[in-house]
Amino acid sequence: MKPRSDPRSAALRRFGVSITALTILGHTVLGFEQAYATPVVAVLAALATELLLDSVDAVVHRRRPRYLAPVGKVIDFLLPAYIAGLAAAMLLYANATLWPYILAVVIAISSKYLVRVRVDGRLRHFLNPSNAGIVAVLVLLPWVGIAPPYEFTEWISGPLDALVPALLLVAGTMLNASLTRKTPLILGWVGGFVIQALVRSAFDDISLVSALLPVTGTAFVLFTNYMITDPGTTPVRLRNQVAFGMATAAAYGVLVTAHVVFGLFFALVIVCALRGTGLAVLTRARARTKPTTELAPTPARQVAASLPGQA
Repeated sequence: MKPRSDPRSAALRRFGVSITALTILGHTVLGFEQAYATPVVAVLAALATELLLDSVDAVVHRRRPRYLAPVGKVIDFLLPAYIAGLAAAMLLYANATLWPYILAVVIAISSKYLVRVRVDGRLRHFLNPSNAGIVAVLVLLPWVGIAPPYEFTEWISGPLDALVPALLLVAGTMLNASLTRKTPLILGWVGGFVIQALVRSAFDDISLVSALLPVTGTAFVLFTNYMITDPGTTPVRLRNQVAFGMATAAAYGVLVTAHVVFGLFFALVIVCALRGTGLAVLTRARARTKPTTELAPTPARQVAASLPGQA
């Protein structure tokens, strides 16, 4: 019988192929405005950071480096760094300067090793790496911005303008429905986005159409299907997925009302940080209430302990 493939591995590989194809098409057909060297430099920096930090982590925890595993596992190990590099190169815009992209991916990969919480005895990162790197650069370098949404269809016109986001939507929906199992999170996020738009239009000086307009853009489709659904930093249970998506939408609504730009990315990093804090508190609370496994001393054990040669 053929062994079942790992859904996470399949999702990573399909996403890796998808973002590679989008990057190539973006720089040749669609109209990406970053330099051609940007994705190459970002990917190389991300892979180098991953290899270096895994080596250090392997020494600290006395384990075998992940890059010394069989080829298939090495590919799965390096794919998240590869994807983070392409994501930063695609979503950030720093004109012809390359080092902000390097900074973004170094922070993104480092967050996986430095910002972790212990859950069920295992250290887990809780910040979405790509998003964390992008947000850090936006905060540290105000002259760097998010790539303009129009670049995804800048060099095409007519029906193709609608075809590109439609294809991304279909591909992302199929990926999340069949492999990542994040459809409840997406529904919570989109439903929450509609709710925050209704609330803002009711209590703020903004039309409902304007509040809902981001939903029609390619950037929103990419964020919904490929950023917020990161399997490693989002909940597994259906109820928690819906709550995570709605919380991100609520945070976005608050940020936009406060006139904070790039609200999608800041909202996600805030919710991820709150989730990580909650996991840490919950783990500590469970540790305090966990019953001790040490047996209480009995007269027989006390007698045995007092005999010569007993410790």
